[in-house]
Amino acid sequence: MSGSVAQASSLTARIDAAAASIEPRLIAWRRDFHEHPELGNREFRTAAVVAEHLRALGLDEVRTGVAHTGVIGLLKGALPGPVVALRADMDALPVSEEVDLPFASKAKTTWNGETVGVMHACGHDLHTAILMGVTEVLAGMRATLRGSVKFIFQPAEELPPEGEDGGAKMMIAEGALERPTPKAIFGLHVTSRLPLGVIGYRPGPTMASADNLTITVHGRQTHGAMPWFGVDPIVTAAQVVLGLQTVVSRQVDLTREPAVVTIGTIKGGVRENIIPDSVEMRGTIRSFDEAMRDDIHERVTTLAEAIARGSRASCTVCIRKNYPVTVNDPKLTEKMLPTLQRTAGDERLMLVPKVMGSEDFSFFQQLVPGLFVFIGVVPPGTDPSTSAPNHSPRFFADERCLVQGVRALAHLACDYLES
Repeated sequence: MSGSVAQASSLTARIDAAAASIEPRLIAWRRDFHEHPELGNREFRTAAVVAEHLRALGLDEVRTGVAHTGVIGLLKGALPGPVVALRADMDALPVSEEVDLPFASKAKTTWNGETVGVMHACGHDLHTAILMGVTEVLAGMRATLRGSVKFIFQPAEELPPEGEDGGAKMMIAEGALERPTPKAIFGLHVTSRLPLGVIGYRPGPTMASADNLTITVHGRQTHGAMPWFGVDPIVTAAQVVLGLQTVVSRQVDLTREPAVVTIGTIKGGVRENIIPDSVEMRGTIRSFDEAMRDDIHERVTTLAEAIARGSRASCTVCIRKNYPVTVNDPKLTEKMLPTLQRTAGDERLMLVPKVMGSEDFSFFQQLVPGLFVFIGVVPPGTDPSTSAPNHSPRFFADERCLVQGVRALAHLACDYLES
């Protein structure tokens, strides 16, 4: 095919037929992963199932143990061409499932020192099953496949345990995008904000950067009946929380990009009549522009320190950068738009708004042009605005999305390789 991917790939019909034929296996894989979820850097069983599947398909190379539990497979087509990468994440969340399913998770484990339930509350079980299906479909077309496809099964997208490295950044450091280097990378995420069958996309900044914020206010302990003998870190912390609301509402140019500064936890004190020595606050910072991101960090730090100093307290501000902005390469997005239209149908393809959630797929996109799309999982007759969101213990996905996901990634890969 020359010139444009608008012309349907000669493999289109074969991909669609193959994806439909393996639907029972996709569902079985997904249910197995859902019933046996594993947290970041601990996806031992999941990785073993994936690696066994890739080896059984006769891939040219299968690497295991990448970034602890990651698996990378390489399929070389019979025809010359470039390299494209496809990525799926494998980890679950420390969430106790509340959905009544015969394959619901009952798993429990220890995470960061706490006993927690474990659930695929974000749909990574679906992602893993989808990419396993894509691997099988494309392996069956090796004789007519142009170029090579690298399949990246990634651990710890939801962050590794405290004190450990992991995820996309560590996979890259361990050579995930080398030997060979892909010209483009594609990924997807299921979402309970779109109806079943809908594919959502957006060029440019699509998902926010995500940073952890910890502010510790240091005061001086005293009796609650005699606050003048100490320095109250609780009142100071309250003033800091209120002050932080002005960072986004009054100090950054929201006509450029949206941003969020949220405090999610406040901890301090042990008794109602004792003013403690310190209070710790934790939160998140989200933005869609790297320069704005750094500016917000500076403003949060300056404001918190100034408020504490004005109360004769002090504070320590620690901001840890987690994920960069997920930026869909505009040229690649435009190039692959006909593929998405053919896969979803014109009425089921949607330009989606920016998402304040974050994705470490962004690390891959910093090195290789990438496109990250969304697959709707809300059953017909259900309003997506009322369905449980991703990360909820009540998250539910209509499994008919699996075939749609396989078709989307397989078509994106083949059309890119043939263009």
